[in-house]
Amino acid sequence: MFDGSDFPKSLDEDLFDAWLANGRESKLSYNYLLIIWDELESGYQPVYVESRGEISDYAKHKISTGREKLVAAYDLYSESRII
Repeated sequence: MFDGSDFPKSLDEDLFDAWLANGRESKLSYNYLLIIWDELESGYQPVYVESRGEISDYAKHKISTGREKLVAAYDLYSESRII
């Protein structure tokens, strides 16, 4: 997943599926999974948010450092990509 020249490296699909399951099983009411590329760690990180508004808030405030890049956002329940 995330193969190609637009991405620094691919993401293992089993890991991605585990992130979706973890978000759905959380006691907190998460609805979305954000896939973040962390330059310092040279890897993908999951971030869970409750609302669509938090996606843009996260992008504005957390990613402004240049260390992180929002790669994609998924609905946890339909598994559809929204960004």
